[in-house]
Amino acid sequence: MSGIQRTTAEGRGQVRYGPPAPQPGLPVLPELTAVLAAAAWRSAAEPAGGGVPVRAAAARHWGRRGLATDPDHVAAGPGAPALLLALLGAYGGDVMLPRPCPAWWTPQVRLLGRRAYHVPTPAECGGVPDPYALLETVRRVRAEGGDPRVLLLSVADDPTATVPPPELLREACEAAASAGLFVVSDETWRDTVHRPARGLPGAHEHDRLVVLSPAEMLPDDTAVLLDLSGALLPAGWPAAVVRFPGTPHGTWLRARTLDVLTATGGLVAGPVAGAAAHALDEPAAVAGRAAAAAALHGAVARAAHRELLAAGALARPPQAGRHLYADLTPLRSGLARQGIGDAMELEDWLGGRLGAPTPGGQRFADEPVAPRVRLSTGPLLGATPEEQLAALTAADPLALPHVRDSLARLRSVLAALSD
Repeated sequence: MSGIQRTTAEGRGQVRYGPPAPQPGLPVLPELTAVLAAAAWRSAAEPAGGGVPVRAAAARHWGRRGLATDPDHVAAGPGAPALLLALLGAYGGDVMLPRPCPAWWTPQVRLLGRRAYHVPTPAECGGVPDPYALLETVRRVRAEGGDPRVLLLSVADDPTATVPPPELLREACEAAASAGLFVVSDETWRDTVHRPARGLPGAHEHDRLVVLSPAEMLPDDTAVLLDLSGALLPAGWPAAVVRFPGTPHGTWLRARTLDVLTATGGLVAGPVAGAAAHALDEPAAVAGRAAAAAALHGAVARAAHRELLAAGALARPPQAGRHLYADLTPLRSGLARQGIGDAMELEDWLGGRLGAPTPGGQRFADEPVAPRVRLSTGPLLGATPEEQLAALTAADPLALPHVRDSLARLRSVLAALSD
């Protein structure tokens, strides 16, 4: 069964058959495989919250990004979902989220018996709520008896593949502070920005993005979540870290989070913890692979974006990650010819023709009637490790026959929807 397929018996499959995270479409870095293999003798899991080496490596990782961090204010867990579940369970209250948002966020909130309130994002980007809409929604929810306490946002967004401009992020943080909300910033995709501020050879200055963290703006009221599957480790090696505020309340929250991790068995496997610590320290091979992969996915995402626009679809220019978010509303007549009336039907139709998961907007708390989908760039890089590595090392990956053929297939599928 496909990772996003639904069945009549099981309904929408929002959780078990939800979409997989965008995959890198690249072989595992040999250096990381060697580190994992060298630690394979470790039969015990890490202690709750992670051992000192992985927490210290995470502290150094954030320190290089301008967030001075004490290892005692860090916790590690077996992937971001386990850590977020523990953190939200420890904090309490209802949760405000942007619309659209990552597919796994809303189920986490509901699993805890909390209410999730989705707030529209601004026109410029995803990942953060419109600040005025946030304040109005919080006011309304509290007037109706709700208890919003947490704002969950991302600084490099799945599904929209965008990065909030610093001024918009600051306004969202100010709104959160005004509303008395604690911020959880998912920064999993921060290091997958296609054209980062530190620059890539040949990038124009105006193309480079500055990524800020809410922890720089609200240091006492922000926790930072980082899943290493974003840029550093394979998704099959689950590891994530969270940075708590260096305050008495942050210390209390970390302790409560560790209680939940202990109760649920949310522990990092010993060998994976060693690989995570190594990756977080970003030696040359790891940093080089992350930068090269980000540039590759950026080049392919921009090419896919051009195909979407040429077909008449809408999409924000992709800026980070391994995907892009397309709105096919202008192609309504073509969709109708194919019997497609909503995002669920579009998901099935596109996925079947492209041979890759294309989860519809309903997976991301978007309006089900809107024909929106997330397209991933990983499947466009090649079907074999050899093809994928060729794309990674090519001066112009778009000139490779297998990449060119993948984009041509996308173009052909979209052409069936054009007028």
